[in-house]
Amino acid sequence: MTTPAPETLAKLTPVLTKRWLSPDAWRLDTYEKLDGYAALRKAIKAHPDDLIQLVKDSGLRGRGGAGFPTGLKWGFIPQGDGKPHYLVVNADEGEPGTCKDLPLMTHDPHSLVEGVIIASYAIRANRAYIYIRGEAVHAARRLRNAVNEAYAKGYLGRDILGSGFDLDLVVHSGAGAYICGEETALLDSLEGFRGQPRLRPPFPATHGLYASPTVVNNVGTIASVPYIVLGGADWWKSMGTEKSAGPMIYSLSGRIANPGQYECGLGITLRELIELAGGMQPGHNLKFWTPGGSSTPLLTAEHLDVPLDFEGVAAAGSILGTTATQIFSDQDCPVYATYRWLEFYHHESCGKCTPCREGNYWMVRVYRRILAGQGTQDDLDTLLDTCDNILGRSFCGLGDGATSPVTSSLKYFKQDYLDYIEGRTAPKLSDKQLVGAH
Repeated sequence: MTTPAPETLAKLTPVLTKRWLSPDAWRLDTYEKLDGYAALRKAIKAHPDDLIQLVKDSGLRGRGGAGFPTGLKWGFIPQGDGKPHYLVVNADEGEPGTCKDLPLMTHDPHSLVEGVIIASYAIRANRAYIYIRGEAVHAARRLRNAVNEAYAKGYLGRDILGSGFDLDLVVHSGAGAYICGEETALLDSLEGFRGQPRLRPPFPATHGLYASPTVVNNVGTIASVPYIVLGGADWWKSMGTEKSAGPMIYSLSGRIANPGQYECGLGITLRELIELAGGMQPGHNLKFWTPGGSSTPLLTAEHLDVPLDFEGVAAAGSILGTTATQIFSDQDCPVYATYRWLEFYHHESCGKCTPCREGNYWMVRVYRRILAGQGTQDDLDTLLDTCDNILGRSFCGLGDGATSPVTSSLKYFKQDYLDYIEGRTAPKLSDKQLVGAH
């Protein structure tokens, strides 16, 4: 394990993570001792439009993957329309390798609750929902406890802090479907329907939950709001890059000495993150990695110095996504890794559209054939052709995301595929596992 250089350690920017190691950080009394609800007291005295402008000025972009400007999204909500407005927090974190929202809700749930109250006040919503993944039982317990504490202290409910603003907050546990991480499928699930994506337009900003104006934001996005209210737009922009402002929680996993969450300003490089994590594991050299989860195109050791912000990663041919940085070495197989990811996307396809439902089903079988040593070079053309028929033709982004590891692994590691096909690499799957692959 290597010790990070002082200048690299200085890249750590604990903002959203600053309370995580405090004793009983999830409790209200601890949170209040560490600036908790100070931002709410400040925000509730401001005009809602001024809060929206503050978030616009800060340059805060969505932390759920797409990176859409948060203040702009809030500004889309029509005012004076006579309809109820809703805030919905997408806490359905479930993509392989992604682990930033769950620890935040487990260790510091009040930061999310406070962010929800401020955001709801800004968009004039009197009811808000946090949709959390069903398997996240511990995080959901902490979150519900935080909500109950907030109600008891007068931060939620009627006439919050004497402002005349009312807000009810509901924590809703889903049933464990990855598709419900897609915002419109989440809304359908929240309404009691089967979680499947909706046709857009109309968009949630005008026809969201119960056909009313709705803002859907990620956990990290909403939890950032109290810090922006307290610190100001310029302070927030002092971290990160010009177009990608603020800090980001990078989830590092794989062949590194110290996997975990590392909060740094947007624009840090993988080289610096690996150094912060104590280096690669002994005997391992970097071969490939995901910058933002399994649905983002793979990058290689050649991309060690790519700035990990929205623009830098896009320029390198990938997507920043959820900043789930999975790190693989020369002892890992990109073909097998892609197969395992594809099994996930095949299993989690909601089945609404043909390209995703059928394309992932058949690609899994082609991979099984290749990994069993029974593939042909034509299979590689079939994979690319299938991806071409899924990408941009699926009803939502799940299908598009499933093609990313396939096309990128074939781009960078075609020889690894050929080694299975031409017999230079021993089969990883047996004939028994090949059943149904033909």
